[in-house]
Amino acid sequence: MFERYEMDWDAYHRRAQTGPCFVCGIVARNPEFPAHVIYEDQTAIVFLDKYPRVYGYTIVAPREHRAQVTGDFAIEDFLALQRIVHRTAEAVRQELNAERIYLLSLGSNQRNAHVHWHVVPLPAGVPYREQQLGIYKKGILKIPDEEMTALAARIRRRMDQLKRE
Repeated sequence: MFERYEMDWDAYHRRAQTGPCFVCGIVARNPEFPAHVIYEDQTAIVFLDKYPRVYGYTIVAPREHRAQVTGDFAIEDFLALQRIVHRTAEAVRQELNAERIYLLSLGSNQRNAHVHWHVVPLPAGVPYREQQLGIYKKGILKIPDEEMTALAARIRRRMDQLKRE
């Protein structure tokens, strides 16, 4: 459906290690960090991944810069954020009819230190060897901006429906 390309990982790592926090940039609406924002409130921001390996790859992050997945949160704050992760994952799963949702918290104190969760939908019919971490071997999807905008709107509507239920 969409072409794939190989990312210049050396350039990405250099920018990530020396540049400003990409999540803080998105929260601040810094034009250097354009994003397809799906949802935001006083706690979190949800947006489509800029370098998606699969269609609908979404990121959930706290608005405030925090580096430790659990240590930088009071239990109530952590659980509030996880409710948003859950609603996001369920919206993505339902909207894209995903066979499964993968949830990961990746990053490093040396690069992309701002805590964030990857919500990764597994499309139906993906061969077993291409599932799980196999999705990271296939390159980045080249999805047109207008399609990303439309996808963000679809997931946003689904999240709104789930909030009302």
